[in-house]
Amino acid sequence: MAQKILKEREALLTSIKCVNDLDQTLQDHVGLIALGEMENEPKIVEESERALLALQIRAARMRLETLLSGEADANDCFLEIHAGAGGTEAQDWALILQRMYTRWAEKRGYKIEWMEEVSGEEAGIKSCTMKVIGHQAYGWLKTETGVHRLVRISPFDSNARRHTSFASVGAYPVIDDSIEVEIEDKDLRIDTYRASGAGGQHVNKTESAIRITHLPTGIAVQCQNDRSQHRNRAQAMSMLRARLYEAELKKREEAAQASNASKSEIGWGHQIRSYVLQPYQMVKDLRTNVEKGNAQGVLDGDIDDFLEAALAARIDSGTSHV
Repeated sequence: MAQKILKEREALLTSIKCVNDLDQTLQDHVGLIALGEMENEPKIVEESERALLALQIRAARMRLETLLSGEADANDCFLEIHAGAGGTEAQDWALILQRMYTRWAEKRGYKIEWMEEVSGEEAGIKSCTMKVIGHQAYGWLKTETGVHRLVRISPFDSNARRHTSFASVGAYPVIDDSIEVEIEDKDLRIDTYRASGAGGQHVNKTESAIRITHLPTGIAVQCQNDRSQHRNRAQAMSMLRARLYEAELKKREEAAQASNASKSEIGWGHQIRSYVLQPYQMVKDLRTNVEKGNAQGVLDGDIDDFLEAALAARIDSGTSHV
């Protein structure tokens, strides 16, 4: 309980500091504009006006952050990526997505902890799970759950043909012991195995990997980031609790949206975003219609516009509480 209160206190102090900084910056530049106009210094006025436009964008983003009020929005986040059908091409796409989210997290000052990673046979990854550690990591990433589609000239095709690849992304909140998720031993199947293939660049190559399957739901998690089988099991149980908790949040959200005829199911085969690199460059979110022509910038982690638009859409639909 004390740790939770300290975390809430830190979050509130951070928010207060941001508001105070925003107010001070606003006053400073309003004063500079008045001074520039009085002293006939158009350059000062121009620079301060640009700064105020940037401040407006920052304030809008802070407004969105204040609306991240769901039960688990402030939590860390488990992020899973799975390559779709298509072998090497899809596995390379999964690796590109992994890099995109890693770059995004680094830009925000979030930390990454690797849970598991399974390499592809020739290139890329078949799957990975990472823990994104930072205030509101889940709140920002929860709208990334769904199928991501890539269109490009394949670097693995000697005939340089255009290929379409798919990968699925899943975001789940990391939950603490204060949130009760009932899991009965009889509902679990626990398997130990040796890390397959090369094991990935982010995990230990050990023989202590753990896979836990929740039989009633079919949800399966795996962890191989530690040399200790005991610690891998504890991490896997934490991931399973997160998946089951997120599934309950999803049920509530779907119930809240039941009357919304435009609601679209999120799952395999239901794309949320399309990344086109050939014959033109365009990334488009199919839920919000936000588009960006700088596809490479997006793949380098510049995804905030998509996250903000998706979050705003959820708030407008009245499901921001889950």
